[in-house]
Amino acid sequence: MDNYAIADNFSLIAKLMDIHGDNPFKAKSFANAAFQIEKLTVPLKETPPADIFRIKGIGESTGKIVMEMLETGDCNALQAYLAKTPAGILDMMRIKGLGPKKIATIWKEMEIEDLGELLYACNENRLLLLKGFGQKTQESIRQAIEFFLSNRERYLFAEITTFAQQLEAALQQQFPGTAVALSGAFRRNQPVIDELEVVIAAPLEEILEKIKTLQGLTILENTDNAIFLQHDHGIKIKLYGCAPAYFAQQLFVTTGTEAFLEQFYAVAGKDVLTGVNSEAEIFSRANMAFIDPCLREGGDIIALASQHALPELIDVKDIKGIIHSHSQWSDGLESLETMAIAARDQGFEYLVISDHSRSAFYANGLSIERIAAQHQQIDELNAKLAPFKIFKSIEADILNDGSLDYPDEVLRSFDLVIASVHSNLKMPQEKAMTRLLKAIANPYTTILGHMTGRLLLSRNGYPVDHDMIIDACVAHKVVIELNAHPRRLDIDWQYIAGAIGKGALLSIDPDAHAISGYKDIYYGTLAARKGGMSRTNNLSSFSRSELEAFLAERRALRQI
Repeated sequence: MDNYAIADNFSLIAKLMDIHGDNPFKAKSFANAAFQIEKLTVPLKETPPADIFRIKGIGESTGKIVMEMLETGDCNALQAYLAKTPAGILDMMRIKGLGPKKIATIWKEMEIEDLGELLYACNENRLLLLKGFGQKTQESIRQAIEFFLSNRERYLFAEITTFAQQLEAALQQQFPGTAVALSGAFRRNQPVIDELEVVIAAPLEEILEKIKTLQGLTILENTDNAIFLQHDHGIKIKLYGCAPAYFAQQLFVTTGTEAFLEQFYAVAGKDVLTGVNSEAEIFSRANMAFIDPCLREGGDIIALASQHALPELIDVKDIKGIIHSHSQWSDGLESLETMAIAARDQGFEYLVISDHSRSAFYANGLSIERIAAQHQQIDELNAKLAPFKIFKSIEADILNDGSLDYPDEVLRSFDLVIASVHSNLKMPQEKAMTRLLKAIANPYTTILGHMTGRLLLSRNGYPVDHDMIIDACVAHKVVIELNAHPRRLDIDWQYIAGAIGKGALLSIDPDAHAISGYKDIYYGTLAARKGGMSRTNNLSSFSRSELEAFLAERRALRQI
């Protein structure tokens, strides 16, 4: 059990104690232990037991619980609270705007124990009868519950990737010498996955018999076309069986969406699927260029394939530098030097350090004085690490009126500025557009960060007119970020082709708050590929010298 899991357990105990109305001082001690453990740089499992009790925030009782978790992987105190807490109360803890005190009030005073009942109560305006619940609070809770319920049993691509690969490997082991492949939305690299689909070159009767030996799987339904399963973790799985001779055909049919297949058949007919040995042969017979699975979403791609005019899709190896990263100067986990050396050692040519601006007080945003100090350190590190380069940047908050977080003389000191919205996210479209368009027009804005502020499966983000934003970015020579964090992937891939068609330049940026965050460029690249993006459309594919030339040209163009 790692430090984060131990901290999460302490945090959950503290919240459950507050909900149950237990000793508030003990609850605070557990919450403090969680806070202190999460900040530790050394794994507790590598720390001598005597030293664990000397860690700030860990006393005699919390220390014993830490030892219990390290030795057994479990926590009796937590299990005791979970045993006496209805499952619906735990779901309420995942709803934004519902803290322990509000949950306790809902449970104890209204005797509501699940989200469905709470949603009904919101629709009946019953929460308005409770102290501390106004109309806005009730509406916010109602919307959050509806969003939560609509996304239950859905998974981020990044969350489910390891499981999907393990499932494929387990099935290959069960069917040695037989073709087995993941298909459907996962093969198309959709950012959110509802179910995993797998094609197996074997009869369904044989598949049904063999999967009974796999642990953790429950058979939900067995039809003439597929077997529907559910894993103990809640993941839904659909298995297709076919004769070996039909494997390529079945893989093709189960990969593409209905819209894609309909247009493909309209152009090529269905006969091209007969007797093929590979998907490549299918496209060859149809006189089309091979369409990567990630592009098989809509029918528009068929025309490009027929003209052999498909884009050369970007690959993760095309990323030359890390743009958009945070260090200990703001809310990053590691020092600027550590982040830079790691980027260099991973083969990148540069690092664009873009810590938070001063309005982001919750993230230790940089004051003007601290900007000067950071720039001095960057100069020193650049002399030390050359030819690798750290570019001076900032993630400047877009304020309520659309202005950026510093005066022009400060913004002028950066090599590039990423402008992002972080506050007052609950805006109508008119307000959001006013803020964004003004920020885009600011001559110091180089990149528009995470355009909608969305968090997949958690927060919809503020509404924007994508076409208008893209047009403004093109007009003002502002780069559009494709934030590569798998919970963001913002701009959404569906708008990428249109942006490229208008001449926009995008940038796959990890928004890394630690070295481990660099790997997120992989997920950003997958999203970029779905949008038909090539390396020439991506700023972070520029070499160091190309980025320097781009920034110099842009600075001259905007006369800053």
